[in-house]
Amino acid sequence: MKQLCIALFFACIPSLLPAQLTYGTTGLLHAPSAEMQRDKTVMLGGNFLNKEITPPTWYYHTYNYFLNVTIMPWLEVAYTCTLFKAEALGLKPYGYSGFTNQDRYFSFRLRALKEGQFWKYMPAVVLGASDPFTSSGGGKISSTEGNGYYNRFYIAASKHIAIGKEEIGIHLSYLYNQRKEYKLNGIAAGISYNPAFAPDLRVIAEYDSKDVALGATYLLFKHLHMQVELQRLKYFSGGICFQFRLK
Repeated sequence: MKQLCIALFFACIPSLLPAQLTYGTTGLLHAPSAEMQRDKTVMLGGNFLNKEITPPTWYYHTYNYFLNVTIMPWLEVAYTCTLFKAEALGLKPYGYSGFTNQDRYFSFRLRALKEGQFWKYMPAVVLGASDPFTSSGGGKISSTEGNGYYNRFYIAASKHIAIGKEEIGIHLSYLYNQRKEYKLNGIAAGISYNPAFAPDLRVIAEYDSKDVALGATYLLFKHLHMQVELQRLKYFSGGICFQFRLK
């Protein structure tokens, strides 16, 4: 029965609630990849985030929104805001309720190697960081505490293989941080699949160094990028992004 539900889930993807990446950056679902957008690509989007995919600070479902710009073919910068509930901040006695505040952070991705740059089989390599600085907890890079909730540093490699008219992507990365409550240290890996019958659809299976996830992205009308995800094959997160290129 579970296998049937998953099959129906993917069959209905184009009409489901869409999504973009959790961190507001290019990548897989929650794990990084070495893929890059074309230069001058701008992405504006937001997500519904299940509490199971966020750091423990969010013991409730939340939302985020982001602005992402690929400034050069080798440099991507994103600014992401994740919403806080007033109850979690202790503001309810002051008459506040619901989402009243937000956590803000930057993400950076730097391409070190382009796929096939020096050798036919060479993978692309990207160095990246999310939420690298925090203004509390000592104000240190990759601090163990403080408000750098989404802190992570990583190196990622990606290689795409054409099989007939199909394309399979193989992605491997190593993540590191020093967070006490949200460690992301270790190997992450994923496989992406672009079917020939729907080239704008990409199915993704990944391990993000903590959990296994299954999901898909879909590009509609060349500008509307959608994503759905089942973390641990049962917890839904999803969102939508509008993307365009500056002249």
